[in-house]
Amino acid sequence: MASAVSIPSSSQPEPPMVHASNIFSIKELAESKGDSSLIPSTYHSISQLHHDDDDDDAEYLASSIPVIDFSHLTSHHPQTHTKAVQLLGKACAEWGVFMLTNHGIPEKLVEKLMEKSGEFHDLPIEEKKEFGDNKSPLEPIRHGTSFCPQVEKVHYWRDYLKANTFPQFNFPHKPPGYRDVAYEYSQKIRGLARKLLEGISESLGLASNSIIESTEFDSGHQVFVVNMYPPCPQPQLALGLPPHSDIGLLTLLTQNGVGGLQVKHHGKWVNVNPLSNSITVILADQLEVLSNGRYEGVLHRAILNNEETRISVVLVNGPALDKEIGPLAELLEKEKPLFKSMKYQDYFQFQQRTRLDDKNTLYEIRLN
Repeated sequence: MASAVSIPSSSQPEPPMVHASNIFSIKELAESKGDSSLIPSTYHSISQLHHDDDDDDAEYLASSIPVIDFSHLTSHHPQTHTKAVQLLGKACAEWGVFMLTNHGIPEKLVEKLMEKSGEFHDLPIEEKKEFGDNKSPLEPIRHGTSFCPQVEKVHYWRDYLKANTFPQFNFPHKPPGYRDVAYEYSQKIRGLARKLLEGISESLGLASNSIIESTEFDSGHQVFVVNMYPPCPQPQLALGLPPHSDIGLLTLLTQNGVGGLQVKHHGKWVNVNPLSNSITVILADQLEVLSNGRYEGVLHRAILNNEETRISVVLVNGPALDKEIGPLAELLEKEKPLFKSMKYQDYFQFQQRTRLDDKNTLYEIRLN
């Protein structure tokens, strides 16, 4: 996990500068460095010392991340369901992140997904070049590194595959079998997200279908993101992704057993240590807008290590692209709107073309 930054002495050689636009894969860059202890200066993305791993309070907070039992949320027993909705609302209001257990997605499917995701990133560069990310954020399939190198001041130690998997399913045809596994997984995740949004609607005192209908979720946009974070020789200086909130309504994340996700809670960076066979659920920007700020999208980041490759599979579940998203009308009967309405497609493209930084995209539509 993260460790305190050690400032290089003036006697050490200057690290090289590498622009992420000039490399196709951070994995290839990392492997080419061999035992070198220097990473390019353009990847020095941590500017402040941090000692979170030694902070007892942060460790306590890590163990306090809410857990939602999906089987309780979908229970036909009224008291069980009502209690689960209350816990869900509390998790959304106080944390913006929770672990989902008993979700019904087979462990073998997740294991196969991780295996195939690793195989994709292990493909030779020549085989991945057809997916090279130099196109629109709405291009069906994109492969690249960092986040948006063209506008970044510093770069991030990450390779990614992004595919738009709903309403139309797009996915690479290689490695063999990956597309079928991804399709099954993406369908199951959409089912989970839909049920969670029903529970979140209820927790806001609204009809269960309120968010589903107001966002046209049943034709909503889903992005399938496969992140690879290779071992980094200087993990104390770099990040896999900087602090940010997500686009969409709900992000559902699983990983290969290597930690690295942190969320910001009460001013502290807290490690997310998922329970076995759980899915991490992260509240995103459009849910914050719809709830008029009651449920905030959580700031999170990806930190690095120098020993193991981390793979995370992240599914961003959003509204329909052409849907105008603003605070729910039912909530504005007793309160003023905190956000302007904006078409989701416009918001999506703006965020994907902007330097990833905190909640900057959301601030653009926040009313004074």
